[in-house]
Parts: sequence; structure tokens; C-alpha cells
Amino acid sequence: MDKDFKELQKKLNIKFKNSDLLKQAFVHRSYLNENPAFELNHNERLEFLGDAVLELVVTECLYKNYPDLAEGEMTSLRAALVNSQMLAQIADRLGFNNFLYLSKGEAKEVGRGRQYILANTFESFTGAYYLDQGYQAAAEFISVSLLPELKNIIDKKLWRDHKSLFQEAAQERVGITPNYEVLSESGPDHDKNFKVGVYLGKELVAQGEGASKNEAQQQAAENALKLKNW
Repeated sequence: MDKDFKELQKKLNIKFKNSDLLKQAFVHRSYLNENPAFELNHNERLEFLGDAVLELVVTECLYKNYPDLAEGEMTSLRAALVNSQMLAQIADRLGFNNFLYLSKGEAKEVGRGRQYILANTFESFTGAYYLDQGYQAAAEFISVSLLPELKNIIDKKLWRDHKSLFQEAAQERVGITPNYEVLSESGPDHDKNFKVGVYLGKELVAQGEGASKNEAQQQAAENALKLKNW
């Protein structure tokens, strides 16, 4: 299954020295299960590296451009920008979907599972680009593709995450701090799904699902805010 990565590089206006690094960034673990003779490894180590590069570039941007923000506010803003939903959205916009190496089963997945894969691929691509071109080039890519979303997040106060909002409302209205419990988890390690409940005391207020515990907690808190009309 050959893919024309020249087309992607042209679209992004970049050029890799090591084309194998670029290709590897798009190899999902599931593809290797069905194609064990494939010449490259999966992208999880690149994803790990890219996650760190992303965090540093975004943190540096917030530190330099928003001198009035406290540490906690910068942390919330960064979390709102570098989350799976946002990264998947950007990866989709960049056309990453067309270059993924997936198993036949994963290739049919178009919901939350695909969103999670796309977000991870954005991170692995960032890691690969950092290795190939260095920090400045990776920072430039992130500045062009991701950082413009910061304005929208700030303007619409999207950085006030649902867990924080629900906790503030619960403490103010009923004097209780919400707590979260994992109700169930399913799926293989690379594609987990968590179901989480948010409680006020012993009352189960709402549930949420996500590819990580935090994502499921955020959704549960969002649902709780709606149900309570807070």
C-alpha cells in the first residue's frame, strides 16, 4: 500500500531529508499486526517525542506572549490546545487521514477511535519533523498549524475546562467537591475506552466516555453541567 508523501510535503510546504521518518509517523500499531514484514516500526515512540515537543513549543508561546497569565491559567490554556479533539481536528484539516497505515479493522473506524489515532499521528508527525529538521522547524510547523487556535480558545473562554467549571459550581451551590470514578474500561492498550461517573456525595450525576480517563471525566463534567443546568 504505497502512499505519495510528496503530495503531503507539498501541501505542508516542507521537505523531509529522511522519508522513512515521515512514513513511520503514520504507521499505526494495528497495521504491523496484519503486515509483520513491513519495513518500518509503528509510530508510538515518535508520538512520545512529539508530545514533549508540542508541550514545549506551546508553553514557550504562552510564556512569551501572555505575560499576565498565572501558571494555572497557562496550564489550562495549554491543555485546551493540546488535547486529542483539537489535535485530531488539525490533523484531519492537514489531510493526515489519507496517509495512515491502519489494519483493515481500524480503517473502518470513523468515530472516536479514529479521532484518537489522528491526534496521536499529529504528535508522531511532530516528533518525526523535529528529528529530521530540528526544533526551530518543528516550532514553525506548530506555529502555523496549531497556535492560531489559541485566539479562539481565549476569546470563547474554552480553556475553562468542564471539570473546573463543575467543581466551582458544585462547591458554590451545594458545598460539595465532585469526585470521579471509572465505571468500566474496554479495548486494547492502544485503543482504550473509559466510562467515568461524576458524583456529588453518593449521587451519580452524569457519565462520560473517552479514550483517556481525563477525556471521560471532562465529558462527564460537561454532561453534569447540562443536567444540573448550572
